[in-house]
Amino acid sequence: MMHLVIVPGSFDPMTLGHRELVLAAASRAERVVVAVMNNAAKEYLFSMEERMEIAKRTLKDLPSVSVIGDSGMLIDLFDRLQADAVIKSYRNEEDLRYEEDMAEWNRAHNPRFFTVLIKATGELSSLSSTQVRDAMATGKDFSAWVHPDAYELIAATFSENGRCEK
Repeated sequence: MMHLVIVPGSFDPMTLGHRELVLAAASRAERVVVAVMNNAAKEYLFSMEERMEIAKRTLKDLPSVSVIGDSGMLIDLFDRLQADAVIKSYRNEEDLRYEEDMAEWNRAHNPRFFTVLIKATGELSSLSSTQVRDAMATGKDFSAWVHPDAYELIAATFSENGRCEK
């Protein structure tokens, strides 16, 4: 069993599919750090603080899991936390190729960097944050795709703001 792993992502917002990945990570490590990351090239529907709060509510019953925010590079966070691995998931062959390329780049820039890729399975395997945002934008029910403890915050924040942030 690994000591500490990082599950990174933008989590805009965190879905139950993300939660399943965190549960898989928790079965492989003593501690899991969910890193809500910022990418300056991306526009976000929710602010960093909102995304972190959604993640905290989604994962609050998992004592070995903590949530942090970071706007730097994952390879630097990996060293700062002295992580054993980064755990990511993929839904299909396209996702797998992308994640393998990212893992190779990270390893080339940090020889200690190690990535574990887990194939998403089950009924939530194709779920994405984009689907949740699209459902919100069109007024469709998305409650089955996010944690009940985060649903109200997501819905209220979206209805108040209905905006994107960098």
